[in-house]
Order: sequence, then C-alpha cells, then structure tokens
Amino acid sequence: MRLTAVPALLLILSATVTTTACAAEPALVPRAGEGTAADGAVTGRAVDTGPDQKRVRTGKVASIAARVPAEIARDGRLTVGFSVQSSPPLVFPASDDVTLIGVETDLAQLVADVLGLELEPESSSWENLFLGAKSGKYEAVFNNVTVTEERKDVYDFATYRIDQLAWQVPASSPIRRIAGPADVAGLRVSVGSGTNQEKILLDWDAQNRKAGLKPVEILYYQKYGDVLLALKSGRVQAYFGPNPTIAYNVAVSGGSRIVGTASGAGPGLQGLIAAMTKKGNGLVGPVHDALATVIGNGTYRQVLDRWGLANEAVPESRVNPPGLPRQRG
Repeated sequence: MRLTAVPALLLILSATVTTTACAAEPALVPRAGEGTAADGAVTGRAVDTGPDQKRVRTGKVASIAARVPAEIARDGRLTVGFSVQSSPPLVFPASDDVTLIGVETDLAQLVADVLGLELEPESSSWENLFLGAKSGKYEAVFNNVTVTEERKDVYDFATYRIDQLAWQVPASSPIRRIAGPADVAGLRVSVGSGTNQEKILLDWDAQNRKAGLKPVEILYYQKYGDVLLALKSGRVQAYFGPNPTIAYNVAVSGGSRIVGTASGAGPGLQGLIAAMTKKGNGLVGPVHDALATVIGNGTYRQVLDRWGLANEAVPESRVNPPGLPRQRG
C-alpha cells in the first residue's frame, strides 16, 4: 500500500470536468502529519493511491444473487464501465497507471460482492459508457451518472448518491457563503462549458442583470488544474463545479474552502447519482437490493467516509426516481 500526500495538480491528472456531482464539504479529522488551516480545513490528507486498495468488502447475499439474470451471472463476473475522463475521487488511475480506483470503483465492488460476482472493470470515454450500457457491453455503469428523464427511456437506474455542485474559493477569500444570485454579482467565476452548473450560473446572472446588479464575469478553463491555478493567482474568485472533485481537493490539498452547494438538477429538484443498466434486462432490481444491503450494513458509509464524501450519502436506494426534466426543443 502506498500512502501519499498528493498535491492538487497531481490529483487531478489533467482530467477534464465534464459531469455534475454532489454535497457539502466533508468533516475530516486530521491524521498524524497533516496540517490544519486556520479555517479548519485539512491540508495534505494522506491518500492511498496504490493499486492494492484493500477495499471495503462485504459478503454475498444468496437470495439477491439468485435473481441476477442468467446471461449476466453465467461467467461469474459483473462487467462495469468507468470513464477514464473522471477526476479523483470518482474514478482515477492508481500509482501503477493501470488499476482504476476511487469511490465509484469501491461502490461497484460492494455491489459485485453482494451479487456473488467478480468485479470486471472496463475503461471507456464518458460518451461510450452510454453506448456500452445500451449494447450490453457493460452490464452496469458506476460513474457519477445523473438520473434524467431522457436517459430513463433507454436505461434503468438504482440510486446511491445525491447529485450536488459546490462553490470553491481560496482559503484567504473574504467570501463566506454563496447561496443565491446576489452572492455572485460582480464576481469573476469559472465554470465548465456546457454543464448544468453553467446553466444555473447563467440563470443567476440573468436574474442579477434584471435586478440591476453587477454582471458575473465568467471564465472557462478546460482542465480543473487550470482552475486551481486561476484561483490561486486571483484570476478568478470562485469556481462552480462538481462537489466530489472539489471536496476531495479541499481535503487533500488545502488552500481553498467550499462556501455553498446546490443541487445538480437546479432549483426544485434534488438530482441523484445512480448505477446505470440496460433498460429492461432485469439487472436493476438485484443492483438496487445490493445497494440497499450495503447501505444497511454500513459498508456503504465506510466507502463514502474513505473518500471524504460522507455528506453525499442517501438514506436509501431508489429505482428510476424522477430525474432531471427533459430538454425543451
């Protein structure tokens, strides 16, 4: 096992932020050798980036395993798709540059354990995860996928985390809270192009302009590492992005804070992250029951705690709940 206090830019591995994600800044207890900033944020948390993860494991539940469709159970494996474009702590390469690690792989392992199957991870691009699930190449996808009404036409979903966004500012920033449009008036803000968070920010800016407040200056960066440099240098005052990536960076690197969160689905609906399977293939029920099992026996919480995402926990898994509304036009 290799423990490393990982600098922010190395953690990001030049990954592009392309999806939305989840909850408030985690409460983390410093371990020996860690520093603590004046605002209480942990700096330099040791993270195991080695390929031998010593993952949290759980036992097979025969009654659930027996309901896995025969064509999926036949080879004794659960083939799960993960995107190589993801960022820590979701899915990222271990120090051997081959083994995929992160909260998503750990949760997939727990589900495979309950189903009595060997986890077979497969790397893919983000867009090919959907094609692979639709074709049956991937029996499941665990990759920060938000439930949407359009996706439910093609896939089944079993939820396991809330989908939330976060506001990140430098530790020295005078900004203490961002909760609504007026809080970002006149600020220089970075956001990912084409994301749900960009839509929310643009809506807030439109409200501010209508109210006679100063407009937001929006800056776009392709990589999260570039965002971090911009925050450090003062080129931007705040970043609005997926909470898991931000919360993890705050925990392991310090130098910044989370000052607010928002649902990835926008106002009026709490977005949900879910395991995705091919619609109607019979797997979503066993996956849901496996998730219910690990939520109940505490191993689910252990995994979220391990990656600093305890505040993204859901009290129960749900099958095909209401998702993000259909896009107009």
